Amino acid sequence: MPLDVRLFPCLSDNYGFLVRDAATGAVATVDTPDAEAILAELERSGWGRLDLILNTHWHPDHTQGNAALKAAAGCEIVGPEEVRKAAPLDRVVRGGDAVTLGETGLEVTDTPGHTLGHIVYRDAAGGQAFVGDTLFALGCGRLFEGTPEQMWDSLRRLAAWPDETTVWCAHEYTAANARFALSLDDRPEMAARAAEVFAARDRGQPTVPTTIGAEKAFNPFLRAADAAEFAARRAAKDSFAG
Repeated sequence: MPLDVRLFPCLSDNYGFLVRDAATGAVATVDTPDAEAILAELERSGWGRLDLILNTHWHPDHTQGNAALKAAAGCEIVGPEEVRKAAPLDRVVRGGDAVTLGETGLEVTDTPGHTLGHIVYRDAAGGQAFVGDTLFALGCGRLFEGTPEQMWDSLRRLAAWPDETTVWCAHEYTAANARFALSLDDRPEMAARAAEVFAARDRGQPTVPTTIGAEKAFNPFLRAADAAEFAARRAAKDSFAG
């Protein structure tokens, strides 16, 4: 049975995610950018509980609500060891581990690059993944701690998932990412994809989620031939002003 997912804006460009196991009603939030926004969305949802916090990495815009949500709901906080640099954490998980939300099993994959301890969560049976700041629609995370080779390896792990996997990215960066992609890719298909993104943003609509198949087709970082080309593209994006 697929997970129910509620996406909602937080802060300036983050997304919050409330995730419910439909079989049991168990609820998790993926990261905690804004505790008040998460609690307000939980109230709107009518789901009535918050069992887990699933942190992807330690950055404050993903962990700063941990303490307040723990105090409000008594939920368990799960994430990589690095979260302890910034916020409370109850249970450490790493690649190869599994987290259970009700009857749904979430696989944990290590994806160093944006930070050294970044992880992502995937409901393989339901075909959904929560990727934090590793992969974005038409983009990927900046390399604040890891190397290009680490991020390239992390992205290849995600690219190996089935094309139909739904990918929930943590930020609304897609319009800026599309402008960079257009600077490298003159295919008509790329122009059409970018036009869809710009139109959605003009309407105030989110461009998340995406799919692994769409990112393999259009994301300039997944389309790089090797780690060296990825590194050059990541460096170019960091200084891109288009």
